[in-house]
Amino acid sequence: MTKFGLAQPVRRVEDPRLLKGAGRYTDDITLPGTLYGVVLRSPHAAAKINAIDTDSAKAVSGVRAIYTGADINADGIGGLPCAIPLKNRDGTDRAAPPHPVLADGAVRHVGDPVAFIVAESMKAARDGAEAVMVDYDIQPAITDLSSAANEGAPLVWPDIPKNICFDWEIGDKQNTDALFARAAHVTQVRVVNNRIIVSSMEARAALADYDAGSGRWTLYTNTQGGWVLKTLLGQAVFHTDPENFRVVTPDVGGGFGMKLFLYAEHVLTCYASRKLGAPVKWVSERSEAFLADTHGRDHVTLVELATDKDGKFLALRTHDTANMGAYLSTYAPLIPTIAGTGVLGGVYWFQSIHAHVIGVFTNTVPVDAYRGAGRPESNYMVERVIDSAARDLRIDRAELRRRNVIPPSAMPHRTPVGKLYDSGDFATVLDAACRHMDWAGFPARRAEAKRRGKLRGIGMAYYLEATGGGPTERAEIRFAEDGFVDVYVGTQSTGQGHETAYVQLTADRLGVDGEKIRIRQGDTDTIPEGGGTGGARSLYSEGQAILLTAASVIEKGKKAASEALEASPADIAFDSGRFSIVGTDRSIDILTLAAGQRRRAAEGQAVTILDTAEVASIDAHTFPNGCHIAEVEVDPETGTIEIVRYSVTDDVGKVVNPMIVCGQVHGGVAQGIGQAVLEHTVYDRDSGQLVSGTFMDYALPRAADLPDIEVELIEVPCGTNPLGVKGAGEAGAVGSPPAVMNAIIDALHEEGVTQLDMPATPEAVWRALGAAEELTHVLG
Repeated sequence: MTKFGLAQPVRRVEDPRLLKGAGRYTDDITLPGTLYGVVLRSPHAAAKINAIDTDSAKAVSGVRAIYTGADINADGIGGLPCAIPLKNRDGTDRAAPPHPVLADGAVRHVGDPVAFIVAESMKAARDGAEAVMVDYDIQPAITDLSSAANEGAPLVWPDIPKNICFDWEIGDKQNTDALFARAAHVTQVRVVNNRIIVSSMEARAALADYDAGSGRWTLYTNTQGGWVLKTLLGQAVFHTDPENFRVVTPDVGGGFGMKLFLYAEHVLTCYASRKLGAPVKWVSERSEAFLADTHGRDHVTLVELATDKDGKFLALRTHDTANMGAYLSTYAPLIPTIAGTGVLGGVYWFQSIHAHVIGVFTNTVPVDAYRGAGRPESNYMVERVIDSAARDLRIDRAELRRRNVIPPSAMPHRTPVGKLYDSGDFATVLDAACRHMDWAGFPARRAEAKRRGKLRGIGMAYYLEATGGGPTERAEIRFAEDGFVDVYVGTQSTGQGHETAYVQLTADRLGVDGEKIRIRQGDTDTIPEGGGTGGARSLYSEGQAILLTAASVIEKGKKAASEALEASPADIAFDSGRFSIVGTDRSIDILTLAAGQRRRAAEGQAVTILDTAEVASIDAHTFPNGCHIAEVEVDPETGTIEIVRYSVTDDVGKVVNPMIVCGQVHGGVAQGIGQAVLEHTVYDRDSGQLVSGTFMDYALPRAADLPDIEVELIEVPCGTNPLGVKGAGEAGAVGSPPAVMNAIIDALHEEGVTQLDMPATPEAVWRALGAAEELTHVLG
């Protein structure tokens, strides 16, 4: 199955286990004597807590304990830390309000944790939660991002003026302003990047077990890498050595950034387990996830593009207001600033860029990374303003992009915001995408649709991603007693297909049949360090670690083979899984060699063991890029949108497994289409209630909402890693929202609609058409 090695569409090795129901997720784990926890959450967006009465709740049969913020504080438990320092434009530090595990005198969003009820059964815990009486003094709340920084708006934190968390900038403002001053044309667009509820298939869960004898916790929880949690729990929350925490991540059903972070429930289960001397388990309900999981996106941006008389880009200027929610999540300030603005140049040659980002607190669920983590927001604003400029300048939208892409001859290219692109052939990818979708033949398709009473549009977006992650990654290869090769990795699969790709890499390097290779992940005791999964980093970072480790295994193997074959190490060669003495027919395969050396070592002989661990330095990130093109048809009578065709032409460098890459692109595009036309997070302006708090009100894309997604891969190898790969995990979600929205606006612009924000629901489209028609009548 996996013997074909790299660049083959190998079926995912993990799928049979998962499809047969043999997956093991956090909620599948129950330890002897497990108690169950329920979080009592605030029903108000902003309120002072006058009193919490737990007497009746403690009397509920089966309830073992109820904890409030007072208990947490009395035991010296720290709050949830934000791991990202940030300087304002004036050199001062960003605001750093506390993020209590349980509300400390006030609540700041609907869903804010107030108390933790632990009982012998989930039912008893729920009954106990219902019996807790909280006396709230309701305060004014602010949930609207656009007005949160206005004078007179309610303050989320009384000591943070105008709700501004940070006021940050990047780029050369003086040069950018000068280029705008002499530009032949300036295009300005205001865009909204709508708030997203992540909605992973598997809800969050945590099971903590404290061992009083060793003073250590074992925390079973669905993460994107347990090492960050281990560090933060130890250093910031419990004020102990992080080695006192073992974080075990079993199978994970989707993460999308949301499962990277430290949450209150991680702390509460660990805290309660130590207090009660028993394992404590918490599992989120779906409606609870809407209020307790971090949300994504939520920006309002003014973006300006300056061009010369020939349509050449001069400068880009953005003013972005980003919602932080009520508290700072683990990486929240990073997303709209350093992460997002790093790709503002996209694939285009700008002389100068200046970005101004303001982070704002509101009485809403905290916002943090969601698939793409700032890069989709930046690509969206750039691709929207380019389309608008093309209409203003009466230049074909593909041609305007073609005039301004960075040529391959300019590589490596340093952008005005400091990113160094190592590779890319953007014009080739753009032209291939246009050919694939017959861009030139679109007018005929539009005319045919018009005869049927439909408005047809075509839109493109050329995205560029900058992958992220830590500066190192670890891999370990062990030859197990049962004849398998175990590869221990520092990343964490949440459904991407890591196991398959890593098996392919290992099989290719060691010459071992893929069916004899197992990927081990998710245990911070057996894997002492790891960068986790996020920022589309896994293959290019873990891949480098696997290559480095495999090379060390082979070097050790040559010495071991020289011992077993009684030859000089200099005479040993390795090929296709076998060590041989050069010039002879004497050889030994790597699995037999490893087993023999292990046996001799057990007998007390001094021999070379092949087991090896290495840490690879990740010196540079990658820049996947590609062109998305969407064609849509709009029914002007109802506003209904049909995406009739969708294509992605991607450069993700060398492709290890095209089947997995295409699957990742399909999933990302589905999420991007959901954001563009369906997913609408709505807070009531007066009460601060989350109106779209269930799947009855929050629309996720279904199969019928999605077109066939055509994927074409063009390999432009990355020059900064030995595999030549570029991250592919987030790419689909980066390019799809602007491609779809540009297509919708193209369909509507002849009717007078030139601006529309996500989500472009049928109602929003119908209203936009009606407003344009009314304006036409008024203007005569």
